[in-house]
Amino acid sequence: MNDWPERRDDGYGRGSAQARPEGAQRMPHVQRQPQQPQRPPRPPQQPQPGRPGVPPQQQGGYDGGYDSGYNTGQVYGTPAGGSPGGPGGPGVPQQRPSGPSGPSGPGHAPDWGRRIKIGSIVLVSALLVTTVGTYFWADSKVRREVDLSKVIERPKEGDCTTYLIVGSDSREGMSDEEKKKLHTGSAEGKRTDSMMILAKCSSGNTMISLPRDSDVEIPSFVGSESGKKFPAQGRRVKLNAAYAEDGPELLVRTVEHNTGLRIDHYAEIGFAGFANIVDALGGVELDIEKGFKDEKSGADFQAGKQTLNGEQSLAFVRTRYAFAESDLQRTKNQQKFLSTLASQAATPSTIVNPFALYPMLGAGLDTLIVDKDMGLWDMGQMFFAMKGVNGGEGVSMNMPISGQRGGNLVWDKAKVQQLVKEIQNDEKVTVRGQ
Repeated sequence: MNDWPERRDDGYGRGSAQARPEGAQRMPHVQRQPQQPQRPPRPPQQPQPGRPGVPPQQQGGYDGGYDSGYNTGQVYGTPAGGSPGGPGGPGVPQQRPSGPSGPSGPGHAPDWGRRIKIGSIVLVSALLVTTVGTYFWADSKVRREVDLSKVIERPKEGDCTTYLIVGSDSREGMSDEEKKKLHTGSAEGKRTDSMMILAKCSSGNTMISLPRDSDVEIPSFVGSESGKKFPAQGRRVKLNAAYAEDGPELLVRTVEHNTGLRIDHYAEIGFAGFANIVDALGGVELDIEKGFKDEKSGADFQAGKQTLNGEQSLAFVRTRYAFAESDLQRTKNQQKFLSTLASQAATPSTIVNPFALYPMLGAGLDTLIVDKDMGLWDMGQMFFAMKGVNGGEGVSMNMPISGQRGGNLVWDKAKVQQLVKEIQNDEKVTVRGQ
């Protein structure tokens, strides 16, 4: 007989000798936990320093859905190239590096419109700064030494702006070598080598050369240095003698007295400044109709188009003894050269280019003497007026001559009066001189 209790299979379990299982309190090892709601996966965490990482757990768990949190890659991640779900694994989007204009790669072209706009603003700003800087730099170098307020008994103001332009034989600042090279001699002081009136009018610009041998009367005047008034004595002299006697102020007074035309501005340049300006421009291209040679001025020219440097240009405008008309032909050459010089200098390639503008201004401003009221704007207007004469928009002429007196050239009074009237009233000039 079997002493073991009879084995029953009543659905309460196997291997038990009792009809029903014992209560839960008597079998704590099989007590079930109440079913818990499934928690979301935890974000990946990196192992803390000094703590060994927990190896990845096999996927699964109790049938009841309990999640220990140690499933694949959810707590500590996986090494590079490890199981799915970790960094670098499939299904994880990878971010591309971004460039200055956004994500790189085809389809993202540079914003050229924006770049061009910014570049244009920078360029305009640089030009503006350069222009303003050039203005103040040049303005500081101008020698405003002529005081027209000292000129007395002046004619009435006209509708045009008039300039008295003087080329002096000043050797100021020239070395002995330069004097020899430019054939200027070594005479002390300075005298007028050329004189001309430039009238800037809306009806057309007019350039009138005043031969230095012109016969004129010295009127009453106030000394530029002494301030003393000198009465008129009826003295008749050559025009350049007025400059030699008391400088620019007396020259202006004498021109106004003998013409009846008011002079608004005065500008004078010496030998050195004239030659340096030409060299700074790289020379002046001139068409010489007939060749000539003169030992005193150093001129030696063939007919035809040629580029004159500073030394050659000075010789061209100073030559008088090589011509039958002497001073009259020289004044014509001076007008032609100055108009051509202005045409080649007053161009956009020179004015807006600091590498061309600075040398030109620096070469001439040191020897340029003007009246106290003359600014850079007035100088620019004078230059462009000369350019207009050369461009066929005005008249270039000598002062009308009626004959000679003691070797001096006598002006034609009737023609001079008509010429002055047309300029004062801003009318088209119809008078012509030699």
